[in-house]
Amino acid sequence: MSPRGQAARAVVSQPAVRRPTVQDVAREAGVSASTVSRALHTRGYASPAVRARVQAAAERIGYVTDHNARNLRSRTSTSIGVLISDLRNPFYADLAAGIEEELRAAEYQMVLVNDSGNPADEMQAAETLLAMRVPGVIVTPVTAKCPQVLQDNGVHVVCADRELGRSNSDVVLSDNKTGARELTEHLIALGHTRIGLLIDETKWSTGAGRLAGFRAAHLDNFIDLDEDLIAYTSFDADAARLTTRKLLNDHEVTAIISANNVLAQGALAELKDRRLKIPRQISLAAYDDVPWMSLVQPALTTVDQSTVEMGRSCARLLLARIRGELPAKRRLIKVPTRLVVRGSTGPAPR
Repeated sequence: MSPRGQAARAVVSQPAVRRPTVQDVAREAGVSASTVSRALHTRGYASPAVRARVQAAAERIGYVTDHNARNLRSRTSTSIGVLISDLRNPFYADLAAGIEEELRAAEYQMVLVNDSGNPADEMQAAETLLAMRVPGVIVTPVTAKCPQVLQDNGVHVVCADRELGRSNSDVVLSDNKTGARELTEHLIALGHTRIGLLIDETKWSTGAGRLAGFRAAHLDNFIDLDEDLIAYTSFDADAARLTTRKLLNDHEVTAIISANNVLAQGALAELKDRRLKIPRQISLAAYDDVPWMSLVQPALTTVDQSTVEMGRSCARLLLARIRGELPAKRRLIKVPTRLVVRGSTGPAPR
């Protein structure tokens, strides 16, 4: 037999490693299997001393909970699906962190899927979660179809950060209009009347709310809004950079507001390329405070969305739905925003 054949035969002949079971933990701890289940798997009563003894025994023999087996036995799942648009974006990472924190405290597991903002990937992930029989899903929806399909199959849904169309899903949003209005009014109070708005979309409730807040601030302060200063771009830092370049080439502006953190990267890059002094020559502000904005010089004035708390609110709302604690009528929760003034905004240049 060739050496390759001998190696293959050796691999095949190796016995499978048996996973420790609840019964193994019971023998190791000197308790019954039902006591192990109460101590490790459920909220049933077990004294602190017994719980500690069982947990120590499980660690010694390498016991790991089989969540799939538990779900089959109880015909319920302790897994919650979370569909996120872009985990590379700190906003979505913080949102997921808040969700996970609340779910873990309630003894649920988070099944996290990054759909990259792709409708096909989003629907594929929804089908996978349906096959897992999850009782609920939190989604930053790319299309209205995904939440609807999940709900049609009996899954509770909370839409996070945005609302698409009219659905029966619960929704948790940043108070986008108020946040954008306060940010714009901050610049107006500094004497700016030629303010550019860099924005990527207005079909979703997120962008629509921020555009509405920008408009409201001008109206409330009796300032005529030049519509040409609203610069539409795509959700991409390089595209935002080019759009900022065109805005500055074509129009006189003394300040720019970026509607999210990705667009702010592009705007800042273009201003630095032009060697414009911030805020002496031009002010820059952004919606959505993420860590890098406080680390650049000057640090950026922003709107803090309390993203981690938004995630916690999504999880609390979904768990309340799963437990049947809420009336059937859909809930819409708006998480308050906070204006964070830093060095990137100053008086309008004369």
